Amino acid sequence: MQTSLLLSSMSDTASEGFEDSFAEQQRMRELLSQETRHLILQLILGHPAHLTSLAELDYMIPKNEAAILDQLETLQKAGILDAYVHDNASTRDLPSKFWGPTERGVEILYEHNFLRGVPVARAVYEETEKSERVRRHEAAPRPTLPDAVREALEFEEPE
Repeated sequence: MQTSLLLSSMSDTASEGFEDSFAEQQRMRELLSQETRHLILQLILGHPAHLTSLAELDYMIPKNEAAILDQLETLQKAGILDAYVHDNASTRDLPSKFWGPTERGVEILYEHNFLRGVPVARAVYEETEKSERVRRHEAAPRPTLPDAVREALEFEEPE
Protein backbone atom coordinates (compact mmCIF):
# COMPACT_ATOMS: atom_id res chain seq x y z
CA MET A 1 0.00 0.00 0.00
CA GLN A 2 2.78 2.46 0.89
CA THR A 3 4.59 1.58 -2.34
CA SER A 4 1.55 2.46 -4.45
CA LEU A 5 1.16 5.79 -2.60
CA LEU A 6 4.84 6.55 -3.17
CA LEU A 7 4.62 5.67 -6.88
CA SER A 8 1.46 7.73 -7.23
CA SER A 9 3.18 10.68 -5.56
CA MET A 10 6.25 10.31 -7.80
CA SER A 11 4.02 10.13 -10.88
CA ASP A 12 2.22 13.32 -9.84
CA THR A 13 5.55 15.09 -9.30
CA ALA A 14 6.88 13.93 -12.68
CA SER A 15 3.75 15.07 -14.52
CA GLU A 16 3.86 18.43 -12.71
CA GLY A 17 7.47 18.88 -13.83
CA PHE A 18 6.46 18.03 -17.39
CA GLU A 19 3.49 20.42 -17.25
CA ASP A 20 5.71 23.17 -15.83
CA SER A 21 8.25 22.59 -18.61
CA PHE A 22 5.53 22.60 -21.25
CA ALA A 23 3.96 25.76 -19.81
CA GLU A 24 7.37 27.49 -19.81
CA GLN A 25 7.97 26.47 -23.44
CA GLN A 26 4.54 27.76 -24.40
CA ARG A 27 5.10 31.03 -22.53
CA MET A 28 8.46 31.50 -24.25
CA ARG A 29 6.98 30.71 -27.67
CA GLU A 30 4.32 33.39 -27.10
CA LEU A 31 6.97 35.85 -25.93
CA LEU A 32 9.14 35.27 -29.01
CA SER A 33 6.32 35.29 -31.55
CA GLN A 34 4.85 38.71 -30.70
CA GLU A 35 5.36 40.77 -33.87
CA THR A 36 7.58 43.59 -32.59
CA ARG A 37 9.70 41.30 -30.40
CA HIS A 38 10.11 38.88 -33.29
CA LEU A 39 11.27 41.69 -35.59
CA ILE A 40 13.69 42.95 -32.94
CA LEU A 41 15.24 39.51 -32.58
CA GLN A 42 15.52 39.04 -36.35
CA LEU A 43 17.27 42.39 -36.73
CA ILE A 44 19.69 41.68 -33.90
CA LEU A 45 20.48 38.24 -35.30
CA GLY A 46 21.02 39.74 -38.75
CA HIS A 47 23.18 42.64 -37.58
CA PRO A 48 26.89 42.07 -38.30
CA ALA A 49 27.78 42.71 -34.62
CA HIS A 50 24.51 41.28 -33.18
CA LEU A 51 24.27 44.53 -31.24
CA THR A 52 21.85 47.19 -32.43
CA SER A 53 21.15 50.72 -31.31
CA LEU A 54 17.62 51.89 -30.67
CA ALA A 55 17.92 54.20 -33.70
CA GLU A 56 18.75 51.23 -35.96
CA LEU A 57 15.77 49.28 -34.64
CA ASP A 58 13.51 52.32 -34.91
CA TYR A 59 14.50 52.82 -38.55
CA MET A 60 13.86 49.22 -39.54
CA ILE A 61 10.75 48.38 -37.51
CA PRO A 62 7.49 50.10 -38.42
CA LYS A 63 6.62 50.99 -34.82
CA ASN A 64 7.34 54.04 -32.73
CA GLU A 65 10.47 54.18 -30.60
CA ALA A 66 8.52 53.90 -27.34
CA ALA A 67 6.86 50.65 -28.47
CA ILE A 68 10.22 49.21 -29.52
CA LEU A 69 11.82 50.22 -26.23
CA ASP A 70 8.94 48.62 -24.32
CA GLN A 71 9.49 45.33 -26.16
CA LEU A 72 13.27 45.52 -25.64
CA GLU A 73 12.64 45.85 -21.91
CA THR A 74 10.26 42.87 -22.01
CA LEU A 75 12.95 40.78 -23.71
CA GLN A 76 15.49 42.03 -21.16
CA LYS A 77 13.25 41.03 -18.23
CA ALA A 78 12.92 37.57 -19.80
CA GLY A 79 16.73 37.32 -19.89
CA ILE A 80 16.90 37.08 -23.68
CA LEU A 81 18.45 40.47 -24.42
CA ASP A 82 20.52 42.90 -22.46
CA ALA A 83 21.75 46.43 -22.93
CA TYR A 84 25.47 46.62 -23.64
CA VAL A 85 27.17 49.98 -23.15
CA HIS A 86 30.21 51.35 -24.96
CA ASP A 87 31.87 54.60 -23.97
CA ASN A 88 31.33 56.66 -27.11
CA ALA A 89 31.24 59.90 -25.12
CA SER A 90 34.07 61.38 -27.15
CA THR A 91 32.27 60.73 -30.44
CA ARG A 92 29.38 62.98 -31.26
CA ASP A 93 26.11 61.59 -32.62
CA LEU A 94 27.06 57.96 -32.05
CA PRO A 95 25.13 55.59 -29.82
CA SER A 96 26.60 54.20 -26.63
CA LYS A 97 23.83 51.73 -25.72
CA PHE A 98 23.26 48.64 -27.81
CA TRP A 99 20.88 45.72 -27.47
CA GLY A 100 22.09 42.14 -27.93
CA PRO A 101 21.48 38.58 -26.79
CA THR A 102 22.54 37.17 -23.44
CA GLU A 103 23.95 33.68 -22.93
CA ARG A 104 20.52 32.53 -21.70
CA GLY A 105 18.96 34.30 -24.67
CA VAL A 106 21.13 32.39 -27.13
CA GLU A 107 20.09 29.12 -25.46
CA ILE A 108 16.42 30.06 -25.75
CA LEU A 109 16.80 31.21 -29.35
CA TYR A 110 18.57 27.94 -30.16
CA GLU A 111 15.78 25.89 -28.52
CA HIS A 112 13.20 27.74 -30.61
CA ASN A 113 15.18 27.41 -33.88
CA PHE A 114 15.95 31.11 -34.32
CA LEU A 115 19.68 30.54 -34.75
CA ARG A 116 19.19 28.47 -37.89
CA GLY A 117 17.98 31.65 -39.56
CA VAL A 118 21.04 33.79 -38.74
CA PRO A 119 22.52 33.57 -42.28
CA VAL A 120 19.19 34.57 -43.85
CA ALA A 121 18.67 37.37 -41.31
CA ARG A 122 22.17 38.65 -42.16
CA ALA A 123 21.45 38.60 -45.89
CA VAL A 124 18.19 40.52 -45.38
CA TYR A 125 19.95 43.01 -43.10
CA GLU A 126 22.76 43.57 -45.59
CA GLU A 127 20.34 44.15 -48.48
CA THR A 128 18.13 46.60 -46.56
CA GLU A 129 18.43 50.22 -47.67
CA LYS A 130 19.65 52.33 -44.75
CA SER A 131 19.71 56.04 -44.06
CA GLU A 132 22.98 57.89 -43.50
CA ARG A 133 22.26 58.04 -39.75
CA VAL A 134 21.66 54.27 -39.57
CA ARG A 135 24.84 53.56 -41.53
CA ARG A 136 26.73 55.80 -39.09
CA HIS A 137 25.19 53.94 -36.14
CA GLU A 138 25.94 50.60 -37.78
CA ALA A 139 29.63 51.57 -38.02
CA ALA A 140 29.83 52.89 -34.44
CA PRO A 141 32.22 51.21 -31.99
CA ARG A 142 30.43 48.63 -29.87
CA PRO A 143 31.11 46.72 -26.69
CA THR A 144 32.15 43.10 -26.97
CA LEU A 145 29.55 40.38 -26.59
CA PRO A 146 30.33 37.56 -24.15
CA ASP A 147 32.40 34.85 -25.87
CA ALA A 148 29.65 32.22 -25.59
CA VAL A 149 27.15 34.53 -27.30
CA ARG A 150 29.55 35.58 -30.04
CA GLU A 151 30.56 31.99 -30.76
CA ALA A 152 26.95 30.77 -30.87
CA LEU A 153 26.08 33.38 -33.49
CA GLU A 154 29.09 32.81 -35.77
CA PHE A 155 28.56 31.19 -39.15
CA GLU A 156 30.48 30.74 -42.39
CA GLU A 157 29.72 33.83 -44.45
CA PRO A 158 29.84 33.44 -48.23
CA GLU A 159 32.59 35.35 -49.96
